This record gives sequence, structure tokens and C-alpha cells, in this order.
Amino acid sequence: MSLTRIYQVAKDNDMTSKEVLDICSKIGLNVKSHSSGINDDDLKKLLSAIKKVKSNGNKEKDTEKIKHSKLKDHIEDKDKSSINLEENKEAYYKFLKKGSKEEDKISKWEEEKKLNIKNVLLKELDKEEKFARVRSKPRQVTEKDSITTIASHKLKDKKKIKQKKEDELKKRPEIKKIIELPVGVTIKQLSEKINVPSNEIIKTLIQLGEFANINQTLSNDIIGILSDEYNFKYSIIGFEEELEDLYKDDPKNLLPRPPIVTIMGHVDHGKTTLLDAIRKSDVAENEAGGITQHIGAYQVEYNRKKITFIDTPGHEAFTAIRARGAKVTDIAVIVVAADDGIMPQTVEAIDHAKAANVPIIIAINKIDLPDADPSKIKKSLTEYGVIPEEWGGDTICVEVSAKNKININELLEMILFVAELHEIKGNPNAEGYGIIIESRLDKGLGPIGTIVVRRGSIKVGDFFVTGNSYGKVRALKDDRGNKIEVAFLSQPVEVLGFSSVPSAGDRFFVVKNEKIAKDLLERRAYLDNLNKISESKKHISLEELSKIVKLSEIKKLGIILKADANGSLDAVEQALKKIEDETIKIDIIHKAVGAITDSDIILAAASNAIVIGFGVVPTPKAKELAKSEKVEIRTYDIIYKLIDELILAFKGMLEPETAEVEKAKVEVREIFKMPKSGIVAGCYVSEGEVERNNLVRIIRDGKIIYKGKIASIHRFKEDVKKVAAGYECGIKIENFQDMNKGDIFEVYEIKEVKKDSMKI
Repeated sequence: MSLTRIYQVAKDNDMTSKEVLDICSKIGLNVKSHSSGINDDDLKKLLSAIKKVKSNGNKEKDTEKIKHSKLKDHIEDKDKSSINLEENKEAYYKFLKKGSKEEDKISKWEEEKKLNIKNVLLKELDKEEKFARVRSKPRQVTEKDSITTIASHKLKDKKKIKQKKEDELKKRPEIKKIIELPVGVTIKQLSEKINVPSNEIIKTLIQLGEFANINQTLSNDIIGILSDEYNFKYSIIGFEEELEDLYKDDPKNLLPRPPIVTIMGHVDHGKTTLLDAIRKSDVAENEAGGITQHIGAYQVEYNRKKITFIDTPGHEAFTAIRARGAKVTDIAVIVVAADDGIMPQTVEAIDHAKAANVPIIIAINKIDLPDADPSKIKKSLTEYGVIPEEWGGDTICVEVSAKNKININELLEMILFVAELHEIKGNPNAEGYGIIIESRLDKGLGPIGTIVVRRGSIKVGDFFVTGNSYGKVRALKDDRGNKIEVAFLSQPVEVLGFSSVPSAGDRFFVVKNEKIAKDLLERRAYLDNLNKISESKKHISLEELSKIVKLSEIKKLGIILKADANGSLDAVEQALKKIEDETIKIDIIHKAVGAITDSDIILAAASNAIVIGFGVVPTPKAKELAKSEKVEIRTYDIIYKLIDELILAFKGMLEPETAEVEKAKVEVREIFKMPKSGIVAGCYVSEGEVERNNLVRIIRDGKIIYKGKIASIHRFKEDVKKVAAGYECGIKIENFQDMNKGDIFEVYEIKEVKKDSMKI
């Protein structure tokens, strides 16, 4: 018995697969997906149902025509003096909007209902913010109030005043949404973002020992203090993120665009052959003769729709771009040889695609070989969380032969189907924006970059900003080496005109003129300088995890796990799963046997994860890369040490071993109020040596009143680094102003003692 696929029915009836699946559901046909097959009897039922749906649609259109016709007649009868409908068009359209009297009553009732619902929702949404600004008003007493009632109200008013004072001491209601702040945000800008008056923020900073004006930029440390004070969460938006916000589009302007596909997989499983087969099949249909690929990406056309393929060296390049925050790929096609099975690089490709959160299509290659076993491949895939669609999952598997060009068209059709399903769209009528996927330095032409257009178009003559440089597009070449004037959405193109060689993952922004490009780069340099100190750490470490657990800021700890043998790998994985708790969940992004490689570091950098090695060590290249990417590597030889450290981290207890070392004792003999520096203590160093940035305990009447850090030390008019015993000096304490004559400063420092189990 022959079966007809759902997607074929959709194609024949000029419908989408989703629409046909909805109709199947309504008439009771048990169909799971677009690729499911139905017999002839079910096909007849389905076609009949489709016909009814289409005819009902036509009836609705006819009803609308009749309605408009009646309205037209009504207008003409109402105004017989009019020569034709064109002269009375305004009355006609007014009537169309107003409708009959009954419709008018209903529309008014509906409008009133919507207004009431809107008011209730606004009231609920603004409740927290309004509660913070509510001020109690004096109650007017009427003649009807009794003496008891008046007394009761007075008591309530007193309680309200008391509660108000207590509330003012507490923090404001939490601002639930995350506030996005640019690097170098000013007090005025922050005030507008968190809805707190500027003078109140300045007052708070003065109390903390920081003197500032309304246009002063705030460091990350100060923003952190203010976020704690005013109870808001924030994220610092960098230069490229700021630009990307400007290049965002209204959903109304988005149209379907060609999907961008990366093909990954094990080196011997036919990835390159499959790419060649796809490219040659396109050439065979559209051109005569052969073709030479000029750049690391190309487009093919199938069923009058284009698909862009990125020909990268593999998942490492794929993830290196993602590690820099740039998303290029829409769909990942992972190639698996039917005669071989799931290999380590296959697993890595799956993990990298999952970490990037892109849909996966499995291409089971070499099905024409005698020992090919596609069913075995599908079964093996389930062990890695990839469930084929025909087994109840959501991953499409296509059986192909790249060498003999079997089912290449079906693979292309499935790519287009997934693109339609995930609504891959872009704005073709906007300023150009793209992502650089590779670059090189040509002796004759200079720096060259390959770009995939993600928004709008890129034209010859456009000015652009990318990385730390700007330029003007001098020439464009497509994937076939042809010179072109314009590159459109999703098109890969080679660009000439860079002032320096760009990096993979750099964003490419088209701007109106050279002046704007220069201004943007100047702003970027300024923001980089502001952010250089505060951005010393990029990725999470185990010690930082301890602090984060206390603050409950994350729910998952990403781990790249490497071990010396499969038995060790399984044992460590099971042990890790057992120590999960309600606060932190372990997410093993990738696991494999062997040394820690640079590929593991790249994946950890992109996923903000830590790398754990059991019985293995990192390669020299991986060590260097881990330092530059600030990824933590931890290696262990004994499993209980690994588990103990993670348990301590989960409980927020893991801290480096430290020792307190006394440095000096200082007496406060006078207090000075300086116009620029604030409160400075005139001190005498009685013991030891006091140094800038030392920690300090302030003792008053035998009690510790404050612990902090020495911000600066002065001798006469000069700022000095340290002062020894027997000398006088001026000391300013960081974030503390309430110093008195007679206070004692106990100066000390904390020295860290490294644990033996920590190996990097």
C-alpha cells in the first residue's frame, strides 16, 4: 500500500505543513509530523476536509462582499442626491467603521469592558512602584464620626506615621526587570533608569564617602553598591551590544530570509563530500561547467528558495564565533556515517549545537555501503539526548549518500521546512549589519573579511565600523568570485576595504558616513578604558560559585568533563549528579575521554562553564587559551576530593584558606573636613607601617564600629603609598565618614593560602 507524506499534501494544496497537521487533528487522523505517511482512505478524508476549509474561507469572503454591498446600497439610499459613490466616499467609510446601531451598542460595551480590564491590569502592575511613593494624607473628620471613631483614626494615623518612618529605613521595593546600563553610565542616566531622583543618589553616595555630581560617570563597583541600596538588578551593556540595540527591528518589518546552516561532524564521516554534493547539485541545475569555491560560505537554491551554508573547519570555529557573543548559525546539520556510528567528534558537535541553542538535523551518510545500519545510528543518538522524529522526538534524520547524491534534495527540503517552522526572518530594508566568519591578509588587496549579512544589505561605497577599526566598502565578491554591487540578507560575501584584519565573530555595522564611524570608534575607546579594570574576570570560578550560591544568582553550573577512561567518566558523572541540590543544578555540557584540549576551553568560554579533568591534564595550548579566556580548569586524581570541593561550593562554604597579618596601629588625633576629599583623619602611626589599600578595623570605646579599607594616605600635601611608625599622616577610609577624635585604627592584611587539591 502506498503512503503519501503530509508535507507533500501541503505542497500540492498550496498550504503549510502546520495547517495540514491542524486539519488532521480536527478530523481525528493520528499524524505526528510533516514526514508522517497516510494511506489512500485517510488521504481522501483529508482532501475532503481541506476542500471544506477552503470553501468556508471563500464563503466568509463572499459574506464580507455582501455586507459591503448592502452598506453601499444603504449609503446610496440615504443620500440620493449624490451622483455616485465616489462623491459620498467619506460617509461610506464612516458607516463602515460605525456599523449598525446594534453593532455600535456592542462595540461601546466591548470598549468599556476592555478599558476596565486594562485599568485593573495597570493597577496590579504598578502596585509595587506606587506603594513606594504613596504618602499618607490627613483624614477629614465629618459630623457623623463618633468620639470613639475619631480616637481610633488618630491611633491608626500614628501607626501609619511610625510605619512610614520604618519603611523609609528599609530598601525600596525590588525592581524586578533587569536594568540595562551602558558602560560609563552617569548619575543622571541611572536616575532615569531606576526612577530615583538624582539628588537622592548623590546624597546616598556622599553618605558612602563618594562626592559626585549629576553628570559624573559611575564605576562598576559604585553601581553594585547602588543596586544593593535601591534593590535593582542590572547588566552592563558594552559598545557592540549598544550598537546592536540600535540595529534591532520592529517585528512588523521582518520577512522570511534564507536560513544559515553549519554542517558539522566527525572528520571521516563525509562532511566535505556532502558539502560538495550540495554545491554541485546546485551548479548542475543552474549553470554549465564547474565552479571554484572562493570563500568559506556559499548559497544554493532549491525550489526557488536560497540556503546559505557555512563551510567552517568544524565545531571549534563554530563555537569560537559564539564565544564572542555573535550568533550566525540558524540550523546545524550533523553528519554521521551509517557504517561507523557515533564518534567523539560527533558527540562534541551535538554538544556544541545544543549549547548554541540551534535546531539540529542529523544527516545519516553512506547509506549505500553494505555494512550501513541507519537504525543503529538512530538508537545510538538517543543516548545523547537526540531523539529521531519517527521515534517520538523532535530531531529530523535524513538518510543520504553524499558520494552517490542520494536524498540530497530531501535534505534540502528538510532544511527549508525547519527554517519555516522556526520562522527565520530578517529586515531587508534597514541599515546593513553582518558577522565576520573568517578573514585573511592578501598581499595585493590588503585585509579581507568574509561576512554573512544578518540585516538589511551591504553595498559598495558603504562606510562601516567593525572591531577596533572602520572603513569603506571598496569591493564585494560573492561565493563564486563574481564582483557584485549589493549583498542581501543571509548572503555570504567577501568585503575589501578594512583598515586592519578583522577577527572571526566581529560585528560589521554599516553607518551613514565617515564622521559617524570615527565618533563611534572614539566612544568605543573611551568605554574600553572605563571598563578595563572592572572587567578583569569574564568567566565563573569555583570560589565565585560559592558567593553566587549565597546570592542565589544562578541555577546551573556548567561543566566540561574529561577523564582518563570511560569507567572513570561514568563514575564521576554519577557522583556529580548525586550532589545536586535545590540551589544549583549541574549541567554537563560535554564529556569525553582524553586530555583537556583547546576545543574544551572554547566551549567552556562560550558557555560560561568550568573544566574538570579526572586523571588527565590540559595540553599546553589549552593552558594558554584558558588563561587568555579566563576559564577555570580543575584537575583531580582522587574522586572524593573532587566531590568534597563541589559540595562545599554548593553550600557557599568554599573559600581560599587565609591568614590575618597585623600591619600597624594608628591613633586618630584630629578630624579635618576637606572640600574635595570629604572627611580625613589626622593620625599618628604608633606601631608598624600603614599602607594604602590595607584593611582596617576602627575601634571606639573598645568596640569595633567599622571594617573597611584605607582609600588614601597623605603626608603634608602629598599623596603617599605608606607611612612608618613615629610619623603623622592624613588617612581617608573608603566609604566611611563617621570618624572621631580618639578612634584607634587596627591595620591588617589578609594573605591567601592555596589548597593542595587545586591544580590548574
